[in-house]
Amino acid sequence: MLDEADQSGDGDRTRGLVDPDRLGQWMDAEGLPGSGEEIQATFVTGGASNELFEIQRGEHRWALRRPPRMVPEGRNETMLREYRILKALADSNVPHPAVRAVCAEPSVLGATFYLMDFVDGWSPIGESHWPEPFGSDLGARQGLAFELVDAIARLSRVDWRARGLEGLGRPDGFHDRQVDRWYAHLRRFEFREIPGLNDAGDWLRGHRPRNYQPGIMHGDYQFANVMFHHGGPARLAAIVDWEMGTVGDPLLDLAWVVMGWPDEGEVRTSGYVDYTGMPNRDDLLDRYATVSGRDVDDIDYYVVLARFKLAIVLEGGYARYVNGGADNPRMEAFGGVVLDLAARAAELVRTI
Repeated sequence: MLDEADQSGDGDRTRGLVDPDRLGQWMDAEGLPGSGEEIQATFVTGGASNELFEIQRGEHRWALRRPPRMVPEGRNETMLREYRILKALADSNVPHPAVRAVCAEPSVLGATFYLMDFVDGWSPIGESHWPEPFGSDLGARQGLAFELVDAIARLSRVDWRARGLEGLGRPDGFHDRQVDRWYAHLRRFEFREIPGLNDAGDWLRGHRPRNYQPGIMHGDYQFANVMFHHGGPARLAAIVDWEMGTVGDPLLDLAWVVMGWPDEGEVRTSGYVDYTGMPNRDDLLDRYATVSGRDVDDIDYYVVLARFKLAIVLEGGYARYVNGGADNPRMEAFGGVVLDLAARAAELVRTI
């Protein structure tokens, strides 16, 4: 749903992933508008796990999200979970793309997919630098950070039971299961030692949070997975990429944001984000606490858990790439990121 499509390999990405004729027949059966109009499918972006296409049919415009060509185990089910969460958020104050229809029949496009409204906005991961006014006005960047945090603070307040999300996750005993759950996931593809990971896991077992209130969580919350409206002031348009969404502990989303946030005096550029001019970490924690009503005193626990979990998740992608089970070259970079995350998790537990 980026405003400008990544045109590299557009034909190869679209071919075999979006068949306009089959898609049109399915859309007609679903009663979606534009019947009889030609469908144009344009590749927008492909992350490490899913693909996104712009679908145009006459005057109508959607975004189609589906797994990659080599569909990983369980990914079709993940698409259904994403759709369920987004549908449940309809009419809430959480910015999200409105979903229109989902298809679980693989004979249509070879995998489960869903259609949602196309968000007219920009994504930080799709920009080489902050667009104006955020490029030149450092003060305006404060709003980007606070909008990022406000969105998950509001998400944490959504009544997940009232919105039909019973059974989406297993919130009872959430923290009791985390270490074993992610170690079990790692064993499915483990092929090398990850120094520091066991230090973090051992510490997490003995330091569960004192206060736990279940809620909807995104699971991979960061600047890469949100979109902003064009122009200033900063206004978050949508939270996207819900593949790790569940009912669990929303404070883990906050940790996902702050685990790489620079402290005062540290380099303000990290990865794809230039943090220059943005609030410090304590300001973000205070903002989240105010908007969400949640206690953030145990944030260090959540940061350790976030680094532990993300290291294992990315190791799965890296293992698939190394073993030829994934065709996205971006996954090669995951190898070093995994080692850094595990090392930083272990370093944090030695200082708490």
